[in-house]
Amino acid sequence: MSGVAMYASVRSGSTDDMVMQHAPLVKRIAYHLLNRLPDSVQVDDLIQAGMLGLLEAIKQYDATQGASFDTYAGIRIRGSMIDEIRRSDWTPRSVHKKARKVSDAIRVIENKNGREAKDVEVAEYLGITLDEYHHILQDSSSCRVFSVEELAQTGDHYLEDAQFQAEEPVDGLSRDGFEQALAKAIATLPERERLIISLYYDEELNLREIGEVLNISESRVCQISTQAILRLRSRLTEWMGDYQD
Repeated sequence: MSGVAMYASVRSGSTDDMVMQHAPLVKRIAYHLLNRLPDSVQVDDLIQAGMLGLLEAIKQYDATQGASFDTYAGIRIRGSMIDEIRRSDWTPRSVHKKARKVSDAIRVIENKNGREAKDVEVAEYLGITLDEYHHILQDSSSCRVFSVEELAQTGDHYLEDAQFQAEEPVDGLSRDGFEQALAKAIATLPERERLIISLYYDEELNLREIGEVLNISESRVCQISTQAILRLRSRLTEWMGDYQD
């Protein structure tokens, strides 16, 4: 359904009021996501997708299910934005496949050696040169820490899995368990990878600024950050599962 058609289907005085009231929420979520996406993504596109998500939330919200409208709308707005980003993702399927192979290689090496896998070890396992390995990391990152798939799997869509139903105790335990496993996995990253993740998400520095702090190139920051994410993915396979391209 187009934005105009959807708006017409839910239009009312109260709907207009809710749209106006929650428009700042759409913009806030859009700019929050924009900080983790490449320059090719335009904030206006995110806002447009988010407004469609807001209209859908207004149309489908059921107060008897227990969640506040703000919580429900936030999930639907983020989900709509991420779906739009995924539809526009230019990354070739071959790049996703290579990234998955790197993640698998890291898991095998770390399980075998009981320590973090090094660049040269992953390259050797894959039968490629170190330069080729770094090119894979660069292509996989596209100068962003999370790919669209990682963002969807580990971020807001994880919450959306609840389908806005009254949460069963096991659901809460599952989400708590994932968050604990993620925190533990981040804590065990190699020091430089952990530092880059911290600077990016906690300090909200961009990749260029991180490069200046660490005295390395922005492209090298891209490579290291991508390797960190692939390493986390290799350690969280039981929670995330494997997506197929």
